[in-house]
Amino acid sequence: MDPEYKKQLENQGYRFAGEHTSVKICGWTKKALTGCGTCYKQRFYGIKSHQCVQMTPATNFCDHDCIFCWRSRNNSSFGVPDDPKAIVPESVGAQNVLLNGFPGNEKVDMALYKESKTPKHVAISLNGEPLYYPKLSALIREYHKNGFSTFVVSNGQLPVVLRKLEAPTQFYLSLDAPNEELYKKIDQPMRKDGWSRLMESMDVLKDRKKEMRTAVRITLIKGLNDVEPERYAEILDRGDPHFVEVKAYMFIGSSRQRLKMEMMPYHYEVKEFSERIAEVSGWKIVDEQEESRVVLLMKKDFTMRKIDFSSLHLKGEGVQDSESEEVRDAVAFSEEHLDG
Repeated sequence: MDPEYKKQLENQGYRFAGEHTSVKICGWTKKALTGCGTCYKQRFYGIKSHQCVQMTPATNFCDHDCIFCWRSRNNSSFGVPDDPKAIVPESVGAQNVLLNGFPGNEKVDMALYKESKTPKHVAISLNGEPLYYPKLSALIREYHKNGFSTFVVSNGQLPVVLRKLEAPTQFYLSLDAPNEELYKKIDQPMRKDGWSRLMESMDVLKDRKKEMRTAVRITLIKGLNDVEPERYAEILDRGDPHFVEVKAYMFIGSSRQRLKMEMMPYHYEVKEFSERIAEVSGWKIVDEQEESRVVLLMKKDFTMRKIDFSSLHLKGEGVQDSESEEVRDAVAFSEEHLDG
């Protein structure tokens, strides 16, 4: 990776757990430790904010340049991919180093701080597109072997990789537009067939629904993609996820150079648009968190929405990443589309 880019990220609070693997303390982890609230994932799914590691094994590459993204992009080669067996302890170690200064804050709940030193959940979503990391299946397995639950967030550009991916605890697809024209404007994909790839990923999501918990996240940008609720509903039916999250765009980070503060919707506006989707579909609002400006829709709520961590287990060995032609093709694409 570009040393200057790594230095820039480290100045922003990132800590590297490999050549292209990084960790950053989530704002909600900080708030949880100081008694200032918890992430909506704790309310919706039972994920404890103070025991969640926010990380990525693909800091170096993304094939989208989304205008709402709070991270700056700097594509570079994976080179020798980081070893999944090393990433797990290194990511936990990086998290703990980043948390080391918290006991000096009198607002910190020390019981929660002690628990935070042994995290139970990993959100593979911090930066880049994780499905380009050629050993993602092995990494998911390693986290599961070590007792973690795993959430993976993807932009849906690699449906052939998704079809063979080791099942995480919950898999997210990002849906940032109701049509191809807006998709190209908002996500700025490298691939000309990006929209069709996203739609194919929706099909794969539906096909794999029995293997893993599935979710679609809509990042709502006021005055831009808060249109055509009926078309969103059609796409959601195509993917048929267990969960749909409609969440406000947040005016933070690099996005401030591209968008305006007034494009960040209030919670009531997120809820109103969610209601418009519900009105033209079988989706229903089942929960919300105003502090996060997010609404949860489901076709039918169920008791296991909140994860039973005692029942989590490894589901088999899956496809070996190094033997996957689809993964090799994805890596080849990333090598051909580097910045600089």
